[in-house]
Amino acid sequence: MPSNNRRKFLQQIGLAGAGLFTANKIYAGQQTAIHTQLLNRQYQPFGTGTIRIALIGAGGMGTQDTLTALQHKDVVITAVCDLYKGRLEAAKQKWGSNLFTTTDYKEILKRNDVDAVIIGTPDHWHQPISIAALQAGKHVYCEKPMLHAVSEGHALLDAWKKSGKVYQIGSQGLSSLGNEKAKELLASGAIGDLNYAEGFWARMSAEGAWQYKIPADGNASTVDWDKYEIVKKHAFDPLRFFRWRNYLDYGTGMSGDLFVHLFSSLHFITNSIGPVKIAAMGGLRYWKDGREVPDVLLGMFDYPQTAAHPAFDLSLRCNFVDGTSGTTYLRLNGSKGSMDVEWDKVTVKLNSGGESDDPFLKAQAVANATTEEERKKMVGPKETVYKAEEGYKGAHYDHFGNWFRAIRTGGTVIEDPVFGFRACAPALLCNDSYFNNTHINWDPVNLKLV
Repeated sequence: MPSNNRRKFLQQIGLAGAGLFTANKIYAGQQTAIHTQLLNRQYQPFGTGTIRIALIGAGGMGTQDTLTALQHKDVVITAVCDLYKGRLEAAKQKWGSNLFTTTDYKEILKRNDVDAVIIGTPDHWHQPISIAALQAGKHVYCEKPMLHAVSEGHALLDAWKKSGKVYQIGSQGLSSLGNEKAKELLASGAIGDLNYAEGFWARMSAEGAWQYKIPADGNASTVDWDKYEIVKKHAFDPLRFFRWRNYLDYGTGMSGDLFVHLFSSLHFITNSIGPVKIAAMGGLRYWKDGREVPDVLLGMFDYPQTAAHPAFDLSLRCNFVDGTSGTTYLRLNGSKGSMDVEWDKVTVKLNSGGESDDPFLKAQAVANATTEEERKKMVGPKETVYKAEEGYKGAHYDHFGNWFRAIRTGGTVIEDPVFGFRACAPALLCNDSYFNNTHINWDPVNLKLV
């Protein structure tokens, strides 16, 4: 290479290097200053006396609920109901050979050694078993969604009010440190006035998309199929029993399973009672296994101004064909910043006027910016992470603690049937919008269609 070309080449390298260095310095100037604060839970004893529970619906979630409930002091299990014999046998292996088991939930409700029931059945049984349990004088913990259809709601509310019993819905995120901190931060004006929120669930696995494993002995002789179906009758089908979330007669699709968590957290954090307009779209893009529900779903929801919050819009997405998989979040956007809410963590980013405390970054911002507004953009937002300390027992544990405390002290729970109705209604109506290809108007005050 001629010397003059070489010199030119080296100069180009030098210029390129300087440009890269400057870019790095500018990039560094845009980096967020992250501050971390730990969240902790101080557990206090509450009430006395043993609470005897029974499980109705011993599938995956019902079993996990019960295992979590039994971590609490002075809580014992006395009975289990399920329609599949294999689960009843597994229950005896977990909790003792003397455990009472049955395929008829009514036998559970007649027992004097049952104070409270956990309902972990498919969605279509939530409301009828809840009403029967309340009428039998049992406290209830019911998995979400509380209802299979919006039309079931008022009958359940009436039964609960007449019973005087404690009823908790199982969207456990409400009891988390993350949700509690987010509620506090929003009320304090940490992100300014709320104007928009969004939530997202993503999965990419057979199990995550509800292709649950079917036991080798899952057949008509081991499943009480006649008790399983309420109105519509089909010939025995192991897919409809073990993968029930995929079928509208028993489940409530992505919205009823997952959106309802996001609605519950959002309503708790904002003190909202729900949207007035609902619209959805989506489709079956990948899991074409005979299911009746979409595997990609998007919902849009309009929240009016109330005494508790300004008007804002909400968008929710769920994707069972997401290559990244396992992603979930709820984000609130305000006039000053944004807040990402998880059950054990909250991240606040101030997007307006955030400044770095680093003098070098400030100097670089001034040197590279011509206006005050540009300088603020150069230093980037201030970020604060509120994180549960190591050893936190988790939202699920705390949600059961909230239920047990109310039972022992005669208090109230964080997610009673009124709250649960207002959380599950927009989720169920999201399905109605999708299947009927229309937008829906909802009255969240009186809990009725408009």
